[in-house]
Amino acid sequence: MLIRLLKAHLRPYSKPISVLVLLQLIATIGALYLPTLNADIIDGGVVKGDTGYIVEIGGVMIAVTFAQIVCSIGATFFGARTAMAMGRDIRASVFDRVQKFSARELGQFGAPSLITRTTNDVQQVQMLVLMTFTLMVMAPIMCVGGIVMALNQDVPLSSLLILLVPLLGGIVALLVRKLRPAFRSMQVRIDAVNRILREQITGIRVIRAFVKDGHEKQRFGGANDELTEVSLRTARLMAFMFPAVMAVVNVSSVAVLWFGAQRIADGGMKIGALTAFLSYLMQILMSVMMATFMFMMVPRAEVCAERIVEVLDTDSSVVPPTAPVTELRSHGHLELRGAEFRYPGAEASVLRGIDLTARPGETTAVIGSTGSGKTTLLGLIPRLFDATDGQVLVNGVDVREIDPVLLAETVGLVPQRPYLFSGTIASNLRYGRPDATEAELWAALETAQARDFVEKLDDGLDAQVAQGGSNFSGGQRQRLAIARTLVRKPEIYLFDDSFSALDYATDAKLRAALGQETAEATVLIVAQRVSTIRDADRIIVLDEGAVVGTGTHHELMADNPTYREIVLSQLTEQEAA
Repeated sequence: MLIRLLKAHLRPYSKPISVLVLLQLIATIGALYLPTLNADIIDGGVVKGDTGYIVEIGGVMIAVTFAQIVCSIGATFFGARTAMAMGRDIRASVFDRVQKFSARELGQFGAPSLITRTTNDVQQVQMLVLMTFTLMVMAPIMCVGGIVMALNQDVPLSSLLILLVPLLGGIVALLVRKLRPAFRSMQVRIDAVNRILREQITGIRVIRAFVKDGHEKQRFGGANDELTEVSLRTARLMAFMFPAVMAVVNVSSVAVLWFGAQRIADGGMKIGALTAFLSYLMQILMSVMMATFMFMMVPRAEVCAERIVEVLDTDSSVVPPTAPVTELRSHGHLELRGAEFRYPGAEASVLRGIDLTARPGETTAVIGSTGSGKTTLLGLIPRLFDATDGQVLVNGVDVREIDPVLLAETVGLVPQRPYLFSGTIASNLRYGRPDATEAELWAALETAQARDFVEKLDDGLDAQVAQGGSNFSGGQRQRLAIARTLVRKPEIYLFDDSFSALDYATDAKLRAALGQETAEATVLIVAQRVSTIRDADRIIVLDEGAVVGTGTHHELMADNPTYREIVLSQLTEQEAA
């Protein structure tokens, strides 16, 4: 998965990568050439006392060193730019894919995991690429070049490399094999910590209301301890790697000096050649150490890449039409024909055999007990998810064939949990229609019964909105969300229990104002409160995902026991009549 991900996202940067490899090659050749020059200075200058030769070769060494520095800086520059650009592209790809997910896929992954995959996981892959460009490209060139140059200095002494290099490779391979599952477990634990922390920040009021601070501390502490335990186990393996490698390096140095001294005593090797050989041995082993450092990062990056690719390979169950309808002839007509929805792997359908018709100028209400499928029914219309059977028609056209932009302009949804984005009230109201005038914003606020509290704010429409609208009450958020939909002026309004946080007086005023504003539009309301929907032109009663009654309030009170039970749980017989 890691190779596949890197191939896909590094392909556009083939030219800077080619320049980078060339610069690293030149810099590494320079580094390999320096020990030979140093040997020449010792054997041809120091031993013979030839100062001129020392100065001459020293000048060459300075020139080679300068060229090596320039090439290394250039390679680092191109490597950093390419790695950062690749990280940006992967994050953008994950974000674009998530934006296309339906509610089904979002629920499958979960917000905490998606956040971790977009940030932490991408960062791990990005760091691997950066270190590869700055270290790993150089390592094989230096290793192979060092072996060749070492053979050039002394072939018998080079036999030590036959033992040392495989020994280092075996140590690295063994540790990498153990690190990979540890890193996978670590990423799962990071997801868990992210999820619990997000829940606690979002639900801080509930936690304090139930005085569950201690319980939540224990829950977070447990997840944190699990992550710490896995991290420590991983760190121990990583900590063992460097001492093991350094032990091999130091033993190798002693062995070279021991056998090299014997070769010099026998006259088979010069002092300069031994110095150069020792330098090449260090370069070879350092290249293996660089590769070791990289291999420590590879298992975690590979796990992260698998998690990223899992998101990128997940197709949305809501597929855009291949030949979208870009113009609708009729206006405001909504119809469901035998609509059914079932989650993958579920034993029973959430909705089954739903037949519903809503027309312009009418208010259709949907009521039912908790879990009867009301919110799911509304989600089928704007294609938050698609019906698994049957049809959902808007203006006579199946929603799966309508251009998504046109569908969004035609259908306006006020969700059960209104969400406001950080910014200003004006920017939130213009979210669906950026060209809306200030007068239109105030008109929408007045209809939504939100004008009074917005006018009292110091900055009015320019008042700041915190993330999620947390600086407003639940009722204020609902009214602002309703106003945001009114600004867009869709043909079909969908209200998913959007009045639940309002008091009865505000609810009545809002519904009266909405009646005038949406007189020519189609309105579909999902509500738990009977008083909100009793005056609807048509009421649809849901029970366990099926329609068990359709009619007006009085008709259903007379002959529908399910509706009657819901009503009498909220109102007295006299109030219901």
